Amino acid sequence: MIVQRVEKRLIKQNNLYYPMLSDFTHKSKNLYNHANFLVRDEFIRNNKWLRYGEIDKILKADLEFDDYKQMPTAQSAQQILRLLEKDWKSFFTAIKDWSKNKDKYLGRPKLPKYKAKDGKHILILTNQNVKLKDGVLVFPKTFCGFTIQPQFIKYDNFVSFQQVRFIPNYKSFTVELVYNIEVPDEALSDNGRYLSVDIGLDNLATIVNNAGLKPVVINGKGLKSINKYYNKKISYYQEIAKRMNSRDYTNRMDNLTMKRNHKIDDYMHKASKYLIDYAIANDFNTIVIGNNKEWKQKSTMSRIENQSFVGIPHMKFIEMVQYKAQNVGINVILTEESYTSGTSFLDNEDPVKANYNKARRIHRGMFVSNKGMKINADVNGAYQIMKKVFPNAYANGIKGVALHPVRVSVA
Repeated sequence: MIVQRVEKRLIKQNNLYYPMLSDFTHKSKNLYNHANFLVRDEFIRNNKWLRYGEIDKILKADLEFDDYKQMPTAQSAQQILRLLEKDWKSFFTAIKDWSKNKDKYLGRPKLPKYKAKDGKHILILTNQNVKLKDGVLVFPKTFCGFTIQPQFIKYDNFVSFQQVRFIPNYKSFTVELVYNIEVPDEALSDNGRYLSVDIGLDNLATIVNNAGLKPVVINGKGLKSINKYYNKKISYYQEIAKRMNSRDYTNRMDNLTMKRNHKIDDYMHKASKYLIDYAIANDFNTIVIGNNKEWKQKSTMSRIENQSFVGIPHMKFIEMVQYKAQNVGINVILTEESYTSGTSFLDNEDPVKANYNKARRIHRGMFVSNKGMKINADVNGAYQIMKKVFPNAYANGIKGVALHPVRVSVA
């Protein structure tokens, strides 16, 4: 089976090609706004949706505003119009669903907005314009000799190159190289050995199993520290910038944000790799992960703890686990984790409302069973998450189950 993957690069202000990319992405913004104006105007006036084919013809023939022709290639202009089409399609889908299920949304979906007048927008070039030659991505002549040497060509399962995306940041560009690789057509068969993962804060991932191995906790305190330091510094610099020159964002804040994001991405990659390597080494073909919808919006932690929890991208960790598991054929199952933290695994309780009693969680790190046996609270939650998906995972009893985990750091 062929799947897409992304390799990322960073281009900073001191790069020779930064001004060129800044100009191209600004022109991309102009084209997006021009096209969006035409679509919005037609929709508001005549309740008609101008589709990609129509808007492409209109802008190609526009002699007064040549935003289309200002793009580095015709294909890059078409990609922007396709993105706009996708935004409008998402809007209509959301409106239709919102009209039937208002409780699923935080508010009424809005029309696709214009990009900031002095801003930038993503620039996309496909393999029609960018060619892979002798291990190097060669760009069109309008890019004045710009090239990139990708890493993905070294992979044994590399299949083909697809496109390049230039994503503007505050003072830099993220370059995404999209390529195809070959992965197993089907996931590994169910061998009755399961891993279950409870996502958290101090414990980024608590990993339990039904094979008698000791539970493992991937330490999340490093991420929490990174985020806490970042929030403290950003708050400090925001106050100074507002007081000194009435600015909301500065170069120093951008550098701090970029550094923080890179650290978190690096940690998430290492943590997800550890989980997959652990599964492979111990012959687990299935991983169950607890994941509640809107858990960030409905967090009931203290203000300080909530700031750290909301600021850490747990979903990014889950997505990394999913695609790395797919690469090796491991099956990943996401399940909602309601009632897992307040029901007792040691008492063989089902994770349902009738059994829920969080008073047994005597503090954040300890849960006490009805018989007075103590178990790590996150370990208890992870076992109950597994029970939601595989009720018979412990059909032979829980004798020998470890109650307290080993903590590992991946930094």
